[in-house]
Amino acid sequence: MSDLLNAALNAAGRGWYVFPLRPGTKCPALHGEATCPRTGTCTAGHVKWEQRATTDPDRIRAAWSAGPFNIGLATGPSGLVVIDLDKPKTSADAPDGAANLTALCERAGQPVPHTRTIRTASGGAHLYFTAPPGARLGNTAGKLGKHIDTRAYGGYVVAAGSTLPGGEYEVTDPTGPAPLPEWLHTLLTPHQPSRVLMAAPPPSRAPRYAAAALRAETAAVAGAGEGVRNWTLIRAARALGRFIPSGDLSRDVVEQALNEAGQRAGLREHECRAAITSALNWSIAHNPAGHSA
Repeated sequence: MSDLLNAALNAAGRGWYVFPLRPGTKCPALHGEATCPRTGTCTAGHVKWEQRATTDPDRIRAAWSAGPFNIGLATGPSGLVVIDLDKPKTSADAPDGAANLTALCERAGQPVPHTRTIRTASGGAHLYFTAPPGARLGNTAGKLGKHIDTRAYGGYVVAAGSTLPGGEYEVTDPTGPAPLPEWLHTLLTPHQPSRVLMAAPPPSRAPRYAAAALRAETAAVAGAGEGVRNWTLIRAARALGRFIPSGDLSRDVVEQALNEAGQRAGLREHECRAAITSALNWSIAHNPAGHSA
């Protein structure tokens, strides 16, 4: 039995849902929505990696018999919340995620959590926690601090035993996942859906059609699935950008609403910021004042 197959089966034995990643990478070894053949499992519509992740030993053996696939672990279905502590790419971008989490714990008057820990290929760490009963947390990027991301529903992590060109994912603390501390759960609990659109101006400050467009576009971004999230965000920013030159919407309002919606969809903050800025600049340049309708 290969080491990767054994690691995938061990994860599944813990009740964690796994799926194959392309050898030596973090990318799912499954077709995306754009190339979905609409056959087999996808006959009734595209089935994403989160729905295809499994704990079935027979399916896992069949998948890993086809190649040395890395292991993706779907955190949401597995009942996990994983805190991802990144290493900065340059020394100028210090401190790292671990130091920032320690500082967060000190400010909160809480101990640094002790739980199952995986060293990532880049030298960072994944801290595994069990999700609170009944909770359905999503992904976050930078919400707890710089270089700190979290993965829950809609997200996955590369599991121990997988390898990248820069190194291997290794268990450094085999302790079972601890329950997510209540204070961290509070910090990670998302706003109610209606609050995603808090940035939308009231009718007294913006035309009704502009406010309605803002609500519709941000809702579309927040609900976008993997594979279309970035495209949906760019399309929404270009659509809303036409209201800025006329003064129907302010740029700050649009940027804030789209940035939050994009992060709710699972994009990282820097990904949202770059996409929104570029798309709004394009839209404003192509929709001068007086031509926003």
